[in-house]
Amino acid sequence: MLEQNINPAIAKELNIAQKQVNAAVKLIDEGNTIPFIARYRKEVTGELKEEQLRELSERLTYLRSLVKRQEEILNNIEEQGKLTAELKAAINKTAKLQELEDIYLPYKQKKRTRAMLAREKGLEPLAQLIVAQNTTSGNVADFAKEYINEAKGIASADDALAGAMDIIAEAETEKANIRSWLRKLLWQEGIIETVRDEEKDPDQAFLMYAQYSEPIRTLPSHRILAINRGEKKGALKVKLVSNHDKNIQQLCEKVITRPSIFRAVLTAALSDGYKRLLFPALEREIRSLLTENAEKQAINIFGANLKQLLLQAPLVGHVVMGLDPGYRTGCKMAIVDATGQILDHGVLYLTMSDEAKKKAADQVLRLIKKHNVTLISIGNGTASFETEEFTAKLIKENGLNIHYLITSEAGASVYSASKLAVEELPDYDVTIRGAVSIARRIQDPLAELVKIDPKAIGVGQYQHDVNQKELGTTLDTVIESAVNHVGVALNTASTALLKHVAGINASVAKNIVKYRDENGRFKNRKELLKVPRLGQAAYTQCAGFLRIGSGTTPLDNTPVHPESYELAEQILNKLGFSLTDMADKKKLDFLKMKMKLVNAEELAKKLNAGVPTVRDIMDALAKPGRDPREDLPAPLTRQAIVKLDDIKVGTVMRGTVRNITDFGVFVDIGIKTAGLIHISELSYKRVKHPLDVVSVGDILDVMVINVDAARNRIGLSLKQVPKEKNA
Repeated sequence: MLEQNINPAIAKELNIAQKQVNAAVKLIDEGNTIPFIARYRKEVTGELKEEQLRELSERLTYLRSLVKRQEEILNNIEEQGKLTAELKAAINKTAKLQELEDIYLPYKQKKRTRAMLAREKGLEPLAQLIVAQNTTSGNVADFAKEYINEAKGIASADDALAGAMDIIAEAETEKANIRSWLRKLLWQEGIIETVRDEEKDPDQAFLMYAQYSEPIRTLPSHRILAINRGEKKGALKVKLVSNHDKNIQQLCEKVITRPSIFRAVLTAALSDGYKRLLFPALEREIRSLLTENAEKQAINIFGANLKQLLLQAPLVGHVVMGLDPGYRTGCKMAIVDATGQILDHGVLYLTMSDEAKKKAADQVLRLIKKHNVTLISIGNGTASFETEEFTAKLIKENGLNIHYLITSEAGASVYSASKLAVEELPDYDVTIRGAVSIARRIQDPLAELVKIDPKAIGVGQYQHDVNQKELGTTLDTVIESAVNHVGVALNTASTALLKHVAGINASVAKNIVKYRDENGRFKNRKELLKVPRLGQAAYTQCAGFLRIGSGTTPLDNTPVHPESYELAEQILNKLGFSLTDMADKKKLDFLKMKMKLVNAEELAKKLNAGVPTVRDIMDALAKPGRDPREDLPAPLTRQAIVKLDDIKVGTVMRGTVRNITDFGVFVDIGIKTAGLIHISELSYKRVKHPLDVVSVGDILDVMVINVDAARNRIGLSLKQVPKEKNA
């Protein structure tokens, strides 16, 4: 592929206009971030969505790497004096790195191979003679005798033939068309077989793979990763199986094209090349690609789950008591106000003696009344069930108008011991910091969860087995997308949150917080330009995603970019309003009503502005300070506990989706054990992937279809619930 063909190729692949690709590439090359381009350059890109822009950027990087690799290979082959016009055309024509590497393989510098040694002994002419297949009479040994040279280690005709066969084996199996043929065949017909080593799998984690086989074309990603894990632990032996005799026969048919005295020699050479070189290389390649694809799928699932988790609706306005359950060391407790500030903290002993429980109940009751606690957040770890039981009993016996919910505490311990937690909560013990995190993460999941290494949050599958660099890159992208979608309150945001805003890195985020600490709250977005190392370029990227409530202009509390403030005021004036009217609730309600009657296309034309920008500004003006998560359903809260013994088959229960994998959905139904909706129970129609049906955080009515108390498992169904329940 030539450099000038990259943009047309991307346009065709993504089914978008080339002018859109050209515009997006130019913006990316100029250093603009994807969130900024997606939100504030819609006219330029023809309203490409963020997902399209990210895919475009990914393909741009890949194809530019391909072109660079092509140039390297062309230069290398030319230095060898082997570059022909046909070879150059074939290299420039390739659109995939794999095809390119196949073409380059015969010219690639290798460690000293048997074929290389044979060439050094002068046996290449004999190999060429055999491959030519032009001789139909005579004796093969007579031709080989001519190459006997004891000084070079060729003592006999057999030695000469063996060397020539090594050359043939390597040369023929390195041909791009041969490798392409067998690769395609193996993908279509290859089978993965596993054998379990009982001694190295004492806990029977890989029992299902004891004598297992499955075509690679149907092998799902979670099984590939499970097999890989078993292989790494030594519990499984894995191999790719194919009909080798049939494959060798087809290989011979491709190379042996005419009768000759060399047929037997060629057959033997090709059989050796297949077994020793071609198949092992392609087996490694296919296993590697299976793993790569499976890891990509696992990473995508993790990313999708994480995004839904980050975008869960915040429970605003609550004074929250966070409980981090524990047995021996007690239940750590922290109370935070509606802004997340710590009001009180301590340790409760809920699993000790009756006297200790009574003392804890009195303490909790006193604190609830003292601080007007309206919600209790219970971590779902060790002793969670006992803590929930204590809370439900307290609410019932005292007639409290208060609810509780079970909160995933994944990552709370990681956060509480982190440098960031020490900086944020220097006066509190590491255990109390965990309780604070459990309380805050229901007030604003996004603001709190970004403080935690996303791999510790615990959604997805096999996240510790996949490529950690790729996982980290994807999760950073997901967090960036979520943060910029929601927007960030500039005067309260932590460095952990600010560093994910478009155009802001970790050091600039620290500078923003330092400036805020030294100078007080920001009064307007322009003040950002006074922050060290935050120049005009960074300001352009980040300003629209930062919010300032009660600032010098209400526009600072909207997604309207400062570059469009003048246009925003013109729109207000056209509608008979001013900026000051946005602070008046009655006038704002009237503005919203009037907005519905306005034709954005006509207004844009009158103001000589872009339609997408005018439309976005109108939406923003109608809802200043709006959090897009407000439209989502609130998390499910409870007042009474449910026990495993209470659950009967056929019961319809309400629960929250906690995790999604390739094979099903885990749902919190209010007990310690999450129930599993297998993919086959999501719908009567075929479901390609659970993510097509549900998302993390969804609240569902599910039917219990089996309860296995001995194994602590609960089977659920979504498809068997009456339709009106989940309407």
